[in-house]
Amino acid sequence: MSTSEDASPIYSAAQLIAYIQKQGFLPLLESGISGFSAEGVVDEDCRYVLLPDGGWDWPLWKWKGEIVTEGGCVYGKFFNKHAGFVSMDWWPDFCNYRRHSYPEPQEGSIEEAILFTLNEHGSLITRELRSLCGFTGPKMRSRFDSYITRLQMACRIVTEDFVYPLDKHNREYGWGWSLLNTPERLYGNDVCECERTPEESFQRMKTHLERILPWAMDSQIEKLLK
Repeated sequence: MSTSEDASPIYSAAQLIAYIQKQGFLPLLESGISGFSAEGVVDEDCRYVLLPDGGWDWPLWKWKGEIVTEGGCVYGKFFNKHAGFVSMDWWPDFCNYRRHSYPEPQEGSIEEAILFTLNEHGSLITRELRSLCGFTGPKMRSRFDSYITRLQMACRIVTEDFVYPLDKHNREYGWGWSLLNTPERLYGNDVCECERTPEESFQRMKTHLERILPWAMDSQIEKLLK
């Protein structure tokens, strides 16, 4: 299996999809482990660049939608509250361990209300979900986002796709909005089930990451998984 250090630079979404399938786990941006991120393995031309007219180009950012919808992987804020990809092969173990680490939301909690709203309405972009949950007052956005991040870390919410506003020429622009859903609605209940114990899942993932990231310290791998 190729490691992040000896991989050739990646030039396309299709190549990155194949790489994610090999690695199983891949943060989008800097992860704290040298070379272990999508940004770290793509060619320099695919990274963020400011244009002379004040605009920007970032092919890696634009690939996210294609990777999430066609790449056989799950995307969300999974790694120390930062975004990244988990292949479907590894998702049952990852979900198994994380849901044990982040217990199910308590009855009457805000987290429960968020999940109920998603299950009732289906896919929603963050601002729609925030509005439906009543987080419409001043300074509510950051508070609501913290709940969403926690639910993503717990593998209870994932990103289904990305939605972009259109300009007067009907062209997409801006950073886009995450279209959120629950993994059960998106992939089915079976994908979120695992026959191993949470500790067995953790050890299996840790052993895999130790093999593909031999230069990483145990503390770095454990931080990534927890």
